[in-house]
Amino acid sequence: MKKAALHNLGCKVNAYETEAMQEILEKNGYEIVPFKEGADVYVINTCTVTNIADRKSRQMLHKARKMNPDAVVVATGCYVQTEKEEVDACIDIVIGNNRKKEIANILSAYEESRRQNRERSAAETVQKELADIHHTKEYEDLKLSRTAEHTRVYLKVQDGCNQFCSYCIIPYARGRVRSRSMESVVREVETLAANGYKEVVLTGIHLSSYGADTGEDLLSLIQAVHKVEGIVRIRLGSLEPRIITEEFASAIAGLPKMCPHFHLSLQSGCNETLKRMNRRYTAEEYYEKCMLLRKYFDRPAITTDVIVGFPGETEEEFAASRAFVEKVGFYETHIFKYSRRAGTKADKMDNQVAEQVKTERSRILLELNERKRKEYEDALIGTTQEVLMEEAVTIDGEVYQTGHTKEYVKIGYKTTENLSNQIVDVQTMSHLQILH
Repeated sequence: MKKAALHNLGCKVNAYETEAMQEILEKNGYEIVPFKEGADVYVINTCTVTNIADRKSRQMLHKARKMNPDAVVVATGCYVQTEKEEVDACIDIVIGNNRKKEIANILSAYEESRRQNRERSAAETVQKELADIHHTKEYEDLKLSRTAEHTRVYLKVQDGCNQFCSYCIIPYARGRVRSRSMESVVREVETLAANGYKEVVLTGIHLSSYGADTGEDLLSLIQAVHKVEGIVRIRLGSLEPRIITEEFASAIAGLPKMCPHFHLSLQSGCNETLKRMNRRYTAEEYYEKCMLLRKYFDRPAITTDVIVGFPGETEEEFAASRAFVEKVGFYETHIFKYSRRAGTKADKMDNQVAEQVKTERSRILLELNERKRKEYEDALIGTTQEVLMEEAVTIDGEVYQTGHTKEYVKIGYKTTENLSNQIVDVQTMSHLQILH
């Protein structure tokens, strides 16, 4: 039995695809082993969202080659879609972002060509062909029946992006918006529910665009998933502010399984910066969306992303962005220092911000994030929270069962009883029970 090792880099969509490829390989007779020496096949699902992601992708490809020079090294994902010339030397096969479900057949064809010892390997031709086919109109319908997690499953329902924010390379790596059929999503959720999963997280490269190419919409998908027996929680991946309308917010608030945890991508709280980023909303519009969620949900956990040091971001613009983050009062703010990406409009912009300035602005927002996060969590002390238990951890010599509330706050409950995959009402009496 051949041994295959897989390694994932990047987002939840990539993680879903990696687990789907693993399931395909298992069904085709491969033994899945840790990403260490001794595998016959190494599959690296790469990421290109930042320069750091590029570097990690290169490192993992070279690591795979060093661990077993005779192994077949397979590269897939966004990095190899945009930088395939850089990685051709250390890999055997490139699989395009819309051909991952064919991994077993591609490996079989490659092995056959090696056995035949042709002068020019047929796999070389396959490699170059596959590397160039990421601009497709069809959604690649990968499927999962189980995941590494035992309670929660991240479910990919959409691929591609049409936004072309000036800092982002992903539309070039993933292509245009493609949506999975509602019927396919519901079938997979039913399978996962039958296998014991209680929570599903709907994810995509640009989730808010779900159905733009098929005439369906995200709200209808959520309502369809809500009907699946066995699923008790529905959570959403990152959303664009524009999807939060009165109709959308009121409708999802009427669904008992809906988790009041919303990640609304911001990137900047300054209108001038947003315009240069090609974000399609103003700070004022964004704030209105947050207020809509707070109108229909009681203390929803709203989280976001903010980029500091975007080209041309002045001290005044950063101050406006910081003040806006303070005003909204996010539960958590994920802060990123702007990273130049060749091939994007922002890479060619004037007034690139110095690294030390980015670092200082990041520090300021990190401090603000800690304060706001603590304020949100302080309000939980003395309340009873509904927690979906996941695993046991030891804290200061005591065993706690841990899990997440519907707002995705991690809570510990002191007991040695195995409560995994059970909903438990936990009274939070101290900060020790709120984990990170």
